[in-house]
Amino acid sequence: MRHERIKSDGTRESNRMAHIAQTVTIWWGLRSIFSSLVVLLVGTIIFASVYPTRNDEKLPLILTGRDRESLFSNPAGMAPSSVTLCDVFSGRWVFDNASRPLYKEGECKYMLSQLACGQFGRKDLKYQQWRWQPHGCDLPRFNGTALLERLRNRRLMFVGDSLNRSQWVSLLCMVQSSIPKKRRSVENSGPLIVFNAHDYNATIEFYWAPLLVESNCDDPVNHPIDNRIVRVRDIGKHARYWSDVDILVFDSYLWWRQGPKIKVSWGSAASPDRKYEMVKMTRAYKIALNTWSDWIQVHRSRSKTQVFFMGLSPTHERAEDWGGIAGHNCYEETEPITKEGYRGSGSDRRMMQMLQKAIDKLRKRGLNVHVLNITQLSEYRKDAHSSIHKKQSRNLTSYQIANPFTYADCFHWCLPGLPDVWNELLPDNVGQIWCNLGPALTRGIVILHGQEAGIGAFNLRIGDYGQSNILDLRPVTSQISDSDPSILQEVQGSNRFEDLID
Repeated sequence: MRHERIKSDGTRESNRMAHIAQTVTIWWGLRSIFSSLVVLLVGTIIFASVYPTRNDEKLPLILTGRDRESLFSNPAGMAPSSVTLCDVFSGRWVFDNASRPLYKEGECKYMLSQLACGQFGRKDLKYQQWRWQPHGCDLPRFNGTALLERLRNRRLMFVGDSLNRSQWVSLLCMVQSSIPKKRRSVENSGPLIVFNAHDYNATIEFYWAPLLVESNCDDPVNHPIDNRIVRVRDIGKHARYWSDVDILVFDSYLWWRQGPKIKVSWGSAASPDRKYEMVKMTRAYKIALNTWSDWIQVHRSRSKTQVFFMGLSPTHERAEDWGGIAGHNCYEETEPITKEGYRGSGSDRRMMQMLQKAIDKLRKRGLNVHVLNITQLSEYRKDAHSSIHKKQSRNLTSYQIANPFTYADCFHWCLPGLPDVWNELLPDNVGQIWCNLGPALTRGIVILHGQEAGIGAFNLRIGDYGQSNILDLRPVTSQISDSDPSILQEVQGSNRFEDLID
């Protein structure tokens, strides 16, 4: 009996141990299955975001860590063959009077007379209602609050000429409605104008430096138009304003195009030994870009500062370029150019190549500077210029009054208008461009931002952006004629933003 009882107890103990072992096996199996499911779920999301979901369907992949020229020069090395790269700078203009304009001209406190075409007599407002439609993806509607959140505790500065100033004004108009009136202000200090969003401890700034380097045109109000003298190797007077900025957006193009040559001063302004020389414009521009890139290399904080350079803003001074009347220009143009890939004579390709070489040199030194290629999409917009609809800085002659095309401004742009789209394409504090991938994710947006640490090193975050679901893949190591003089200030007890001095 005792032997049978021991045998029975041993059997029960064996069964119990077997049960425990089975339970542990099941538990670890479930754990393994759960882990696998998590990995599978994440993998499925990523796979669905970048690979076909139906027969032979290719979904766009947006890679924006490098500028368009470098990124798309070797697409095979960046993504699988089944993925279609979405170039947000390649597309067409779509008339959309439902979602455009993003703001009303008369309601923007920061509008300038150089840009307020409606105020100065322009009756056709279609120029305000065109939306940029990239091939293969959509740009979501601009969200001012989201941008301000990304700028919290940061400084964004536009540096350049009046074209960059118009982009700065455009951005202020775009975010104005997201900030209570008493929680925003503007400070004007010579070449630097600072817009403060107090609740975000953020600033959106503009610094006047039309030639990037030092010149006799550095006063934003009183500067010569014809006799320009540039010190191509001197930049310190300007750069001391940029040294602590988180996001820098540069432009410099039109002020160089005075003629085939420009006067260069060799030596500092205070030096009695300085010499002057008429130098080919392209050579002077190249030296100035090298001076700028050398400063970026030495002074840019790699862990903090992000640098962008706007592509060249085209002009439309020759109507024959698009099949118009010979001798005319952008005057009375009301429709965009529809010919895909159109290139007019108002864009200097040599200067674009010089800019790209300067950026490439910085990249070889390990600095990632982004070029925003707004040139092609702006080429189509012969209808979007200020033309004659602006405050004139000089009295018109009787001949000009009789022939308005002779004084039409085909350099600057109306607001609301094209510069708003530049800002929609301007990456925010981590260099992202947002594109809707439609079937990839329900109401979804995929963001692939890369190259600081190389493609493949990404964090995964799923969150909310406006009304959309986000699949946010970020690098692990990511930090992320100008003769209208303007003094920009807020006038006490007034709704005016500018004080124009003739």
